[in-house]
Order: sequence, then C-alpha cells, then structure tokens
Amino acid sequence: MDVPESRGDRAVRPRWRPLVVVAAVLVVAIGVGAGWALSRPSSPPASSSADSQTTAAPHTGAAADTLAVRATDPAAGAQGVASNTTITVTFTQPLAANSPTPQLSPVIGGTWVRTGPSTLSYRLDSPLIPSSEEVMTIPGGSTGVRSAGGATLASSHAVSFTVAPGDTMRLQQLLAGLDYLPVAFDPSGPAPARADLAMDQPGSFTWRWPGLPAELTAQWAEGTANEITKAAVMSFESQNGLGVDGIAGPAVWTDLVNDTINGKVSSVPYVYVLVNKVLPETLTLWNNGTAQYSGIPVNTGAPGADTTDGTYAVFEHVRFSEMKGTNPDGTTYDDPNVPYASYFNGGDALHGFIRATYGSPQSNGCVEMSYADAALVWPLTPVGTLVTVEGPNYGSAPPSTTTTTTTTTTAPPATTTAPAAPAPAPTTTSTTAAAA
Repeated sequence: MDVPESRGDRAVRPRWRPLVVVAAVLVVAIGVGAGWALSRPSSPPASSSADSQTTAAPHTGAAADTLAVRATDPAAGAQGVASNTTITVTFTQPLAANSPTPQLSPVIGGTWVRTGPSTLSYRLDSPLIPSSEEVMTIPGGSTGVRSAGGATLASSHAVSFTVAPGDTMRLQQLLAGLDYLPVAFDPSGPAPARADLAMDQPGSFTWRWPGLPAELTAQWAEGTANEITKAAVMSFESQNGLGVDGIAGPAVWTDLVNDTINGKVSSVPYVYVLVNKVLPETLTLWNNGTAQYSGIPVNTGAPGADTTDGTYAVFEHVRFSEMKGTNPDGTTYDDPNVPYASYFNGGDALHGFIRATYGSPQSNGCVEMSYADAALVWPLTPVGTLVTVEGPNYGSAPPSTTTTTTTTTTAPPATTTAPAAPAPAPTTTSTTAAAA
C-alpha cells in the first residue's frame, strides 16, 4: 500500500511529558533527597581545573560582609557531564550550619552534604538525566546561602550544564532487564549504586527463548543501534504514555531508571511477525518464543505495488482504518473501516480485508488476511512489534498520492508502578491511510 504523505496530529512525533518532577525551583534541604534522573556517556568527558570550575570575584576585607561563589563543578556551560557526577559548590567563606542549599532542576534524587567548611556536595541517589540540561540555582539575598559570620550572596547564582547522551549498551541492558527485548541481560557483578544506573554494567546477553527464527536473531547487535532496539524503545514509549519515535531521549531515560528502581516490567508479551512472500504467502507470529500462529494465508503487494522487504516496528495500532489512494493502474480507491490495522512501514499495515482468496500478491502494499485471522493477530501486534517481510519482489510501488488524517485516543499518563493487567486495546479509533 502507498505510504501516506502525512498523518496529521497522529504523526509519530515525540510528545515529551514532564520528567520525574517538574519544578523550576525546589529547595533541597541538607539530608533530603527527591526525584529521579539519569545518563551515562560512552566515556567520561575529559576535564581540567580550568573547565570544571567557575570562579567568582575573591572575597576582600573591604567587603567582609559579602559571600561569593568561588567555584562549581561542573562549571557553567559544561558539556558531556557524566551521569554519576557529584555536583560541588565552593564558597569564599565557611558556611553557617543551617544555611540554605542550592536547588536542582530537574530535581535529581540525592542529598547535599558538607564536604569542607566552604564546600557543599550533592551525593546522587539516581543518575543525572542523559542529554538533559541541568540547572543549579544557588539562592542569594537575605533568604539565601549564609556564611558562618552572617554574610550572604548579593543575588542568586544559576549554573547550567548538559549531561552526556545515553549509551546504547546501557540502554539495551535496561530494556532487557524490563523484558522489552528478546534477550535477557545477566549481570556479572553486584547491583550498581543508583547513581550508576545509567552506566554500562558488566555482564552478558542471552536469548530468552530457544528456537527463535534466524530472521530475528540475525538482527541483534550488542552495543549497536538496530531495529530490535528501536522497536523496544517504541514499545516502552507506548506503555509509558510518551510520544512514540523510537529515540531514547531524556524522558525515556527518566522512565527507564524509574521503572528499573520500581521493578516495573513490560506489560505485554514479546511478539515477532514474519511475512513470507514465497507462494503461497504466509504469516507466522511468535509469542514469547513460541510460534503461536503459523502459516496464516496473506496477500502482499500486487506487481507494481510490492510490499517492501525489511524489518520494521509497528508505529500505529488502530481498530478501524479508512484507506484511500491510487492503485498502480492509476485508478483510485477509498475503503472505509478496514479492520485490525497495525502500521509498520509508512502506509503498509497488517490488516483484515475481504478477498476471494489469500496467499498471493493482490494488495496495494499492505499485508492482508481474512477478518478472522486479522482478529487473532491484531491484539498481539501493538506499537513496537517487529514485523519482517521477505521474499520475491513483485515490482516496486508507485509514488504515494494518499492524504492521511488520524484521530486517536489520548495515551494514559506514565506510572511508576506495574499495572495489574495490560491496558485494553482501542475499539473506536479511525484512521485514514494508504490503501489495502
């Protein structure tokens, strides 16, 4: 089927929700930790005393009642900060025992401690968020930081720095630990401290089930981005109410760490679909390593509208879909209420469609099956399901002329506790997409 030119408001674009705690200003008292966070660069960024500190004007006798910031680590504007970095602030005078402490945004679990008469350090209880900008505000004025002699900062002082991007290896380790991958991760050492949860851990990956098809296992690449990992991220985003794009940004890493801490694993089975275009064309579906449905007759793209070979992740999952566009011969079609659609490659979808026969190339690019078979397959192919298409090429599809609009239900907010049961599938969603 043709690839739609657009999907309107349902276009797969990220809808970042607030991180663990959304707060512009939150006073973190000494001895109190809050929130979550994360990240881990591929390797810790090199730094020197010159680029890891920011200096303030030296304290002088002429301004004996003035307190100033002597240095911070990380420095203002620092890039690629390691996710387990201990944040420190050094002042020009010893601090009062009950002096207010700096505030972090986004809030990161941890505790401010006194590591010297004039130095405060933030001991992390969860990692800094990968690829995020962290802002530390040092409060000034009469209610701000105070020295032991009663001096105060003239005004508040803000320091921002950027955390290094997340590491693919650690992303896979966390996804595997939460059952989003067909592999499991077996750590070889003690459990990491919470501050190190976004850093690579020693251990190995093993297949969760024996006898998985070679079409799936051949695509796995440890520590390297691949479609299996992308699909797992999409499934994670969908289950956590995030915008689905397959990219592990700050919101994904935040929830990955939270779910790891809370033991919230995937609420759906791991499903893999293989479509074989060798005649008679068939579909096989593996559910948690078992071929639950094998040899389901399907129709793929007719000559001139071939269903493209490759492996793709389902990005849209709707109960009914209106499909319209242009056939290879130039005629147009408009098929309302096509049932059980799981879109995996542009306008191509697994779905039900009425045909006299099944098992040969007849569609406009989609993978068609009988209504009865589609009703079995659809509940098991939500967003993030991997679909592989392979076999003879019956002729490439023409350029798409389909205009697409989509209306869907709003995704539920993410939670930090595992749901009692998988969420029910939508039943009234309607999509306009490429043809059958």
